[in-house]
Amino acid sequence: MYSDASGRQLALEKEYMFNDADSPMDSAESQDAEPPSRLSPAPSSHNFNTLENQSACDPGNWKWQIANRLRSVEQISQFLRKQTLPEIDKVIAKFPMAITPYYASLIRRPDISDPVFAMAVPQPRELIDPLFLCDDPLSEDEDMPVPGMVHRYRDRVLLIATTMCSMYCRHCTRKRIAGTRESSITAQRMRQVIEYLRVHPEVSDVIVSGGDPLTMSDGSIEMVLSSLRSVPSVQVIRIGTRVPVVLPMRITDNLVNMLKKYHPLWINTHFNHPNEITPQAKEALAKLADAGIPLGNQTVLLAGVNDDARVIEQLCRGLIQMRVRPYYLYQCDLVRGVEHFRTSVRKGMEIMEYLRGRVSGIAIPTFVVDAPHGGGKIPVLPNYIVSMSPSHTVLRNYQGLMVNYPEPCVQQTPVTESTSQSGVWELASGKAAFVSPAKNHRIKRREKVTADKNTAYLFEL
Repeated sequence: MYSDASGRQLALEKEYMFNDADSPMDSAESQDAEPPSRLSPAPSSHNFNTLENQSACDPGNWKWQIANRLRSVEQISQFLRKQTLPEIDKVIAKFPMAITPYYASLIRRPDISDPVFAMAVPQPRELIDPLFLCDDPLSEDEDMPVPGMVHRYRDRVLLIATTMCSMYCRHCTRKRIAGTRESSITAQRMRQVIEYLRVHPEVSDVIVSGGDPLTMSDGSIEMVLSSLRSVPSVQVIRIGTRVPVVLPMRITDNLVNMLKKYHPLWINTHFNHPNEITPQAKEALAKLADAGIPLGNQTVLLAGVNDDARVIEQLCRGLIQMRVRPYYLYQCDLVRGVEHFRTSVRKGMEIMEYLRGRVSGIAIPTFVVDAPHGGGKIPVLPNYIVSMSPSHTVLRNYQGLMVNYPEPCVQQTPVTESTSQSGVWELASGKAAFVSPAKNHRIKRREKVTADKNTAYLFEL
């Protein structure tokens, strides 16, 4: 355990009532043996046998991956072939490190230019601490009527079921608790959560989060899900997990068969870069989708990782191919240790502007800022409303084409085709139908089609 974490551990024990006896690691070891994963080890040039437990090396087994996570400077340096990693021991002492061998094998270059390396390996920049950063920027602790359960929105709550992740993301918004103690929620605390839900029937949606709840044993996960399903007013359960990204072999047949007993159940995962989309991840997600579990993805916009519109486009296309709906694109939270990852809000707006019209609507996430002080998620979108008048709203599309949209029950006057003199005023007053930007290739293509054919061609054999 890390030197400066003991005080935080005691606070967590009191505040969240997690139990070492029910820790995910202990549960995984004591749980009835599951059949080894059908997945082969992640493709990698690295040698898994340099790790511990060489005699029982089974990289395709999720328990082996958990037991052999990279936790120290020496382990990560050895894995990266003696790569020098200066001063990260101080970072690990403040913000714990854990990387599954599978996820570490996705590192292509052992430096911060590699997106997987940047998200997984601690950097001295995490110790930069501007005054506007804080441990709990979303004020979750202030919205906990029951320790470990956040109730911010009227109809939903978020349950922190564990403080453990298989891999501790360097951009985590819960760096204050994640990894400082690896344990899951106790039965006693779960009973308190259920009591609260029973007297608050307005809560119909429960998000099970952490840590990563899928690092718990099947039995521990089922205890949480069955308890929640015992509350009649709970209609939907959602699980937030990065396991399909960093530990895909955890998605076993046994786990999937258990999860599908608790429908309607949704899962949101957390892919941030196309390099994370692997055959193993695809197979894990296919198991979940085939079990009837709707899948969404929450991406965090990270400087130097995915703050490029073309990277996000590639990611979103890859997600929908795996039957995963891009759900949110998050602006990085104002949490201590992540300042080097933050982009401008403008960068997120530029990416959203780029995506519209280039990819299908089902592949476009909602860009949000999770507001400080518990303000909740605020969608931030490009402005497609140019002007409004009592009779018309002027809209623009992704190409810059501006059109007037007549409001209902307003006496309309005949409109003229747009001319070089047409502008926003002509559109808002109904005097012009649209204003097209110069060199609009789609308009030119339409004109050519119109000149070449009439509607009769639709019915010709």
